[in-house]
Amino acid sequence: MRAIGVVLSILTVPGLLLADDIAVTIYNGNLGVVSETRTLTFQQGIQRLAFTDVPTQIDASSVRFDVVGSGRNVTILEQNYAYDLVSPEQLYAKYVDADIELIDKDGRLYSGTLLAAGGGAVTLREKSGRVKIVLMGNVTEVNFPSLPEGLITRPTLFWLYSSNFGGNLDCRVSYQTTGMTWTAEYVGVLSSDEKSLGVSGWSSINNTCGKTYTDATLKLVAGDIHRATREMPPRFMKGLAMAEEAAGAGFEEKAFFEYHLYTLPRKATLANNEIKQISLFEPAQTAVDKIFVYKPERSQKQVEVALKFRNSTQAGLGLPLPAGRVRLFKADDDGFLILLGEDRIEHTAKDEELTLQVGYAFDIAAEERLMNQTQVSQQVQDLDYEIELRNHKTEAVTIRVEKKLYGFWEILQSSYAYTKKDASTVVFEIPVGSGETFVLKYRVRFTHR
Repeated sequence: MRAIGVVLSILTVPGLLLADDIAVTIYNGNLGVVSETRTLTFQQGIQRLAFTDVPTQIDASSVRFDVVGSGRNVTILEQNYAYDLVSPEQLYAKYVDADIELIDKDGRLYSGTLLAAGGGAVTLREKSGRVKIVLMGNVTEVNFPSLPEGLITRPTLFWLYSSNFGGNLDCRVSYQTTGMTWTAEYVGVLSSDEKSLGVSGWSSINNTCGKTYTDATLKLVAGDIHRATREMPPRFMKGLAMAEEAAGAGFEEKAFFEYHLYTLPRKATLANNEIKQISLFEPAQTAVDKIFVYKPERSQKQVEVALKFRNSTQAGLGLPLPAGRVRLFKADDDGFLILLGEDRIEHTAKDEELTLQVGYAFDIAAEERLMNQTQVSQQVQDLDYEIELRNHKTEAVTIRVEKKLYGFWEILQSSYAYTKKDASTVVFEIPVGSGETFVLKYRVRFTHR
């Protein structure tokens, strides 16, 4: 392991205290808005100040600065965002054509002008003029005389400001940053009679912005905001830790503009490179219907099983549901929860209907066959279909057949009643008894114009 010794002589800001008031608002789409109140020390006149401890993914163009509750006039004249951080590679690059010292595993000292560093080796020109190559694997210590100009230890905003006052002021700095996002995670437990679903919701908050926010006021925005597109530099994801917030009150929800805002009534710490989970709402119970759906275009042989319910107060829920993943479970005879399946929902308002695909029914089989094809004319074609439904369950079921028909079409004959769902979907609701097989037959005329 190489040790690198440097002399640090920059980035000291007298009077710069830790943030005493932090608010973090996180959106679904890789965006966080941060507001920090800090006590900063200013000097009268036109001076410079370094505002440190900002995230590595900050959008420097979004920074807003305000003096809190004071008649003092401080104006930011110029801002520079520096993110060229100290690293062994950067130090080597900055010291090409300058003198450094190396010490190897045996304690030998090498000194000279750095010519190159890379490919597992360091190339030096000694004072005698000889060129020496030292393998990096043998180096235990590298000494640089000082920290090169332009390198910093943490991302920093450098401000040129004008002030009519010298002393400490409380200032509010707000900014946007990427590397923050959140999604909803739901757990549904189906009752033994499969007539109701216990639902709990969690927020899963992912912070990879490059900064930890301690004891922050936390808000989550559910909804899709419009953002102007701009090119972003590539970011490298690090390993994530998982944290679950201690038991306590979850988020308080309210409508805000055309979105929904969730505010945590207590302070929370958002550590960098960590996923935090906090309860969204108290567990609720809602009535559900188990349905079977056959979509030949999606699966020729399998029948989907799904849970259908209305997100209403009357049914037991009636909450705005942010987009996220739903995991569905049911307890077996021993009381252990068995995973039934997973699905994902979009943002769902109160009183809207939801259908969660659970999986495919093991004991129900289906098969679609094209039986006949007749060319009536150059523009008209008739197709005869058969759909066979086989129920091997011990109880009768109703299978919803959803068939896609594209173009200009009409059903000329059908052995069972149907409804037209939309311009390209026809629906049959077919009861099939236990151990029975039902064959649906219909003819469709397609007209090509």
